[in-house]
Amino acid sequence: MTTDIDRPMQAAATVAGRGRRKPGLWRKALKRFLTYLEKRETRWSLRELTDDQLLDIGMTRAEARTEVNKSWFWG
Repeated sequence: MTTDIDRPMQAAATVAGRGRRKPGLWRKALKRFLTYLEKRETRWSLRELTDDQLLDIGMTRAEARTEVNKSWFWG
């Protein structure tokens, strides 16, 4: 015989009326949002680089400007 002491997490979920849930939807949404924030921060950092620094990473000022001006929606 199994008691609630043997499986406390499952017992708590059963008491709350919920089974185990997959974290898929919220995890995917959070991951997308964090990716968006990272891209935005990187693009904003490009604006502050000098022409010599851009040349070091293989970009021209025009390419950097194009990247910075990309739509937030399309990525």
